[in-house]
Amino acid sequence: MKAKSFLSQVDSPRIVAAIAVAETKTSGEIRVWVSDRDRPNALGAATSRFLKLKMDHTRHRNAVLIFLAPRSRSFAVVGDTGIDAKVGEQFWTEVRDAMKSHLSDGKYTDAILHAVATAGARLAEHFPPDADGRDRNELPNEIIVD
Repeated sequence: MKAKSFLSQVDSPRIVAAIAVAETKTSGEIRVWVSDRDRPNALGAATSRFLKLKMDHTRHRNAVLIFLAPRSRSFAVVGDTGIDAKVGEQFWTEVRDAMKSHLSDGKYTDAILHAVATAGARLAEHFPPDADGRDRNELPNEIIVD
């Protein structure tokens, strides 16, 4: 499935709004990338995109990327070192398993919303908004397509 076809079945404004809401409760950042390329190694591609987007440059190293590659029917969720140190690999596995269930059922929006909400809740738990008032939206919330 091409990214355009995938995105036509996704409620993009709802996802962008969910990212914005999640980010009001944390200093963390969440982004979504949908690749139009065949990406059999979604984790490798997600890690590469994470660095390309400079998501590893956030103040607290607490950014999360939700990466989907519809052509290859693959996806990954990648967190920076700050959040990864707090939640561990088991958390990411749980997020991916829940996404996989939604994606298998063709519930693409639900899959992404689940990942945003789950990651957002953990970010809020470990990285509340900065008390010094320096917290700001460091990265755009829109869905990125390549």
